[in-house]
Amino acid sequence: MKKSVLALAVAAALAAPLAAQADTILYGSARVSVDYNDEDTNDPFNGDGNWDVVNNDSRLGVQGVEDLGGGLSAVYQYEFGVDVTEGGNFESNRPKFVGLKGGFGTVTLGTQETPYYHVAGVTDIFNSAKSFGRTAWLGGSFNGFEIDASGNTSRGLGSLTRLENSLYYSTPDFNGFSGEAMLVMNGAQNDTEGYSNNIDIWNIAAKYSNGPFFAGASYIALDGDSNVSLGDGFAVDLDLDQWNIGLGYSSGPFSVGFIYEQGKLNVFGLSNTITFDGVRLLSNDNANNWYLTGEYRFGNNTIRGAYGQLDTKLDVPGFDDKIDNYLVGYQYDFSKRTRVWIEYIGRSANDIEFGDADAVSIGTRVDF
Repeated sequence: MKKSVLALAVAAALAAPLAAQADTILYGSARVSVDYNDEDTNDPFNGDGNWDVVNNDSRLGVQGVEDLGGGLSAVYQYEFGVDVTEGGNFESNRPKFVGLKGGFGTVTLGTQETPYYHVAGVTDIFNSAKSFGRTAWLGGSFNGFEIDASGNTSRGLGSLTRLENSLYYSTPDFNGFSGEAMLVMNGAQNDTEGYSNNIDIWNIAAKYSNGPFFAGASYIALDGDSNVSLGDGFAVDLDLDQWNIGLGYSSGPFSVGFIYEQGKLNVFGLSNTITFDGVRLLSNDNANNWYLTGEYRFGNNTIRGAYGQLDTKLDVPGFDDKIDNYLVGYQYDFSKRTRVWIEYIGRSANDIEFGDADAVSIGTRVDF
């Protein structure tokens, strides 16, 4: 009898914190594949094709809502990247934010998805992490510049999918119409001469989503100086911007998506002006990109396809400035949470940085 009472007391003590946090959800997604990669990057040290076990943006997180009364709620999310193949767990710039939601809309602070991605993401439909990368959309490689006191720069591995140090606002839904705005404010970067003018990056978007239709447009800009020193006489233009439009239609088993983008806030060094002692060495006239996707679902099966072309607008002797991307994929759903896939990702290019590429990804995904 005493043991039963003790067991009940222990159970109640363990359950109490969970009851108090009833609005908090633990979730995750494990996504792993076996990939064959054969890429020509115009790099003389680039090897032959290879096989690899690849993590595809697996994650673990908590999110929740607390009702504060009067139509006001606190919202929060804390998500980590989890590499189930090689370590590096609890890193990456996955969403982490806190804020308030009410009749005025939602205001949050932290690391968050951008309005730009909320438009371009209408075509982010494949499983492989290779499918929506640097050549598939103009936001695929940007994560802000890092400039130290000596004028050196480097690039992070993030993208316009999410940005850190951000203030985000989304309006309520008005019969399918909504708006979003984001300001990125990193005081440490503002102290670096030339990086930005108080606000590092600002981004706005307008969207319409009603029934099977989606339409959106977004504009993003970094208001930096136009002649930032890289040292040894080299300088770069950090007054950058770009825009996109996205269209989507989904009805029954069919879905299609399309984006068009133009601007120069993308691949550093290939789409921005670089000078040496005041002489222009490399520049572009606003790169552009279009990308079309489609899928068809029947039973537990889904087939997907995509084609797009990125034009870097670079006129470099011996190289082409156009990059073609083409993808096909098949997915089988064992349940709502578990799937397997096989996808082919191809690229045709003779760019100064990118060459032809072929990749096959065979993977599985389990959500919880």
